[in-house]
Amino acid sequence: VVVVASNQVQLKVLPVTDDFRPFCEDVVKKAKALGIRAEIDSSDDRLGKMIRNAELEKIPVVAVVGQKEIDSNQLAIRTRKGGDLGSFAVEDLIEKLSDAIKVGKELKA
Repeated sequence: VVVVASNQVQLKVLPVTDDFRPFCEDVVKKAKALGIRAEIDSSDDRLGKMIRNAELEKIPVVAVVGQKEIDSNQLAIRTRKGGDLGSFAVEDLIEKLSDAIKVGKELKA
């Protein structure tokens, strides 16, 4: 997943429920601070549909946030080309994604 696109969102954060939105907002704020184009999926769709929509929009990196992720301060990561990459600590993911964007490389586990 090369995450170099002109104005395309590079990271989409998907909250499993609205209860997790504040955590997602914090993640997006941290990502934007490093120049990553990030947004929260604010639709009322089910998680599967949110993931599918992100794939159709060709979003390079998708982070799923549920209770498990909040409890561990991690994000469950999926990439457009690599599929499920597992969980990353929030700061580690943002740093790795920022580095990948700078050099035009794929985000790897």
